[in-house]
Amino acid sequence: MHNTLKDRVCAAIDDYRQEIFSWGEAALSTPELGYKEERTSQLARETFGYLNIPYIYPLALTGVKGTLRGKQGKQNVCIIGELDAVPCYGHPYADSATGVAHACGHNAQIAAMLGAACGLSKSGVMADLWGDVTFFAVPAEEYIDIPYRQRLRETGAIHWFGGKQQLIADGAFNDVSMALIIHSKAEAPEAQLHLMNESLGFMFKGVRFLGKEAHGSEPEKGINALNTAMLALMGIHTNRETFRDEDKIRIHPIVTNGGEVVNSVPSLVEMQMYIRGKRAAAISDAARKVDCVVKGAALMVGARAEIETDTGYLPLCQSEPLSRIFEENARVFIPPDKIHHGGDMTGSTDMGDLSCLIPCIHPLLGGFTGAAHSREFRITDPEIAYIASAKMLAMTVVDLLADRAAAGERVQKDFAARMSKEEYLQYLNLN
Repeated sequence: MHNTLKDRVCAAIDDYRQEIFSWGEAALSTPELGYKEERTSQLARETFGYLNIPYIYPLALTGVKGTLRGKQGKQNVCIIGELDAVPCYGHPYADSATGVAHACGHNAQIAAMLGAACGLSKSGVMADLWGDVTFFAVPAEEYIDIPYRQRLRETGAIHWFGGKQQLIADGAFNDVSMALIIHSKAEAPEAQLHLMNESLGFMFKGVRFLGKEAHGSEPEKGINALNTAMLALMGIHTNRETFRDEDKIRIHPIVTNGGEVVNSVPSLVEMQMYIRGKRAAAISDAARKVDCVVKGAALMVGARAEIETDTGYLPLCQSEPLSRIFEENARVFIPPDKIHHGGDMTGSTDMGDLSCLIPCIHPLLGGFTGAAHSREFRITDPEIAYIASAKMLAMTVVDLLADRAAAGERVQKDFAARMSKEEYLQYLNLN
């Protein structure tokens, strides 16, 4: 029964493979930053309309949520595609005006999500599945472009910088039982799959160093905010030896404003940083040390420092039963010796937040060359990135929702949430 339904789904995806390729390439050609993904969001809406999938828009400004209904059941499996791109000047597909490019492969996610929607809708298998399937184009996975998001927050348009954080807070995932997303595996041009990877969580800090302006030829009359920032950077570096290897603390600051004019003592210097780590307690400890360093640097030169702390993302915790079901379907496309388990993704994702609340998977799929977020990043195997990924997702949905959704029920029964939604919202507001 399962195989017959899967064959129908895969046949439908093959029938529409040119359209799926075109959706991935259309997203590639319209890269946009988070909460600005108007064209990519429109692509999702137009495709849902083409597939006769009812949808809700807008969610968290640009998000689009389409749902296919099956037989009455408790399960609602969500397939996620992320809308946003990253600044990457020099990338061959960068927007000429903004320098933004899909140098992280989110366009492939959009194609896979829409391709799975196509297969499940055009094949007619929903009549044999017990439950619903949600296809969610979500904004702002990349935690960047902070000044713009701060302005959105000030107007009340958003409260949280991460798209899934905002969607969780808004209740957009309240009806979802579990969530699946496939992410690109950078520097892996051949077909390969990485399952049950962990990711690091992080905290965001923005710092304003406030000194006193003076003519550059009379520095004794000023207080140099840039010197304060330099001392803070050195203080952060000297604390690195205090971090335990197993906590995987990573602190990487950037100076976003280094002064006003070259012949004046800088009176305002601004810095942003992530404090990443494997455990929330370790992140908090490292953040405390950063605060001490920043305040001490300001004290050393008589400047002032203002520190803004924002909730970043929680570490990712993937569902092993859900991963096993996905793996069985992935084996149709990926050789067994190219399927790997465990390891660290080292980066961070707001799927970590969602994985605290419901069963989630975030496998990494090859077919991409170049380092992530680099000008060399691009798709080398569109068949894997666009078509096979859509089939893996759709076939997994069939397994989860066939036979009165028995497999989906087992995935949910096995899952132990790390926090309730109420506890999660308290966490957001405390950090």
